Amino acid sequence: MLEPSQNTELPPIPGKRYFTIGEVSLLCEVKPHVLRYWEQEFPQLKPVKRRGNRRYYQRQDVIIIRQIRSLLYDQGFTIGGARQRLTGEEAKADQTQFKLLVRQMIVELEDVLHVLKS
Repeated sequence: MLEPSQNTELPPIPGKRYFTIGEVSLLCEVKPHVLRYWEQEFPQLKPVKRRGNRRYYQRQDVIIIRQIRSLLYDQGFTIGGARQRLTGEEAKADQTQFKLLVRQMIVELEDVLHVLKS
């Protein structure tokens, strides 16, 4: 169920402030142990840790995880290559994150329109 799938649409990110590791795992189609590993490899990933060292990810973290997932699984980057891509000059020109944000906003606006029509 959580195996990386080629070119499938990931579920929309709900309008919440914090997400558990289980929720992020489902939203990004990546297993929790992979998320914990990526935290060690990518300095951009810094979930808030609360009681009992529980991780709470914010929307920006979910977007970064989706970007990492795309670099690794869809575009064939290595961990080192993906890290370089995210931290290097190329990151400024990378449109992946913006495309994800726009797609997410469209889904949320369609939900609002649906509510307004009913």
